[in-house]
Amino acid sequence: MLPDPIFLNVHMYGVMIAVGLMLAFLVLFYYGKHQHVDAGFLDFLFYNGVGSIAVGFGSAALFQAIYNYIEDPSKGFRFNGGITFLGGLIGGATCFLLVYVISKRWRKSGSLAEIFALVPCCITIAHAFGRVGCFFAGCCHGVAWNGFCAVKFPHLSYTVHPTQLYEATFLLLLFGVMSWLFLKKKFYHNMSVYLISYGIWRFCLEFIRGDHRGELVSGISPSQFWSLLMVVLGVALIFVMNYLAKRPMPIAEESTPADEPAIAEAEQAEEATEE
Repeated sequence: MLPDPIFLNVHMYGVMIAVGLMLAFLVLFYYGKHQHVDAGFLDFLFYNGVGSIAVGFGSAALFQAIYNYIEDPSKGFRFNGGITFLGGLIGGATCFLLVYVISKRWRKSGSLAEIFALVPCCITIAHAFGRVGCFFAGCCHGVAWNGFCAVKFPHLSYTVHPTQLYEATFLLLLFGVMSWLFLKKKFYHNMSVYLISYGIWRFCLEFIRGDHRGELVSGISPSQFWSLLMVVLGVALIFVMNYLAKRPMPIAEESTPADEPAIAEAEQAEEATEE
């Protein structure tokens, strides 16, 4: 564990997050080019991803502030109580999808199906390294435990479950599974695989994390509440994707060189009408 700065004011926690984000973008471009995704659409995913990550960090702090307020209203609403991954995921994903919906120009060069195939791989690898950062920082650990894999952090007087490493290991395995599906061109349900797998894992992991920051629903932690919603969304998405896959695709008529000027004029007229 390295909770103190390794040089200047740089902590291993921040280094691991930076490494995870860099790997996420490398995965985006490598897998995108592997599937011949339009280069302009990959650029859009990159810039939209950068903006959504920034929004996600703000959302993570906001959700944690809400949890802290629910837990102890006497301390007021404060933003210095840490961050929560699921809060960041909700805010970042919402921002990403909203930008995609309103960016009509980019929707012509890429599809939502491509996003659902690529993005879960990127999220998972970044999250895995982020959890390693949590281990170095000594946060997000589990309940007291003196059995196999027990770890003692400097600020604790007892040993605990290193749930950060449990989760990082699971996320790396999940990344491997989704990458295999992607490279084998069986990635149609990657988003559902991510939502259902991580939702179930995180729900179960919370029992040994003992994390009840401001319960949204009595008896379960906030993370368990959002995990259940992830599973429900993942199952629903399976049916949606299956429905879209069964829809007949329009067959374009073959054009000849003589038709090309007319086609170009028709496209220009359509763009002018849309504007």
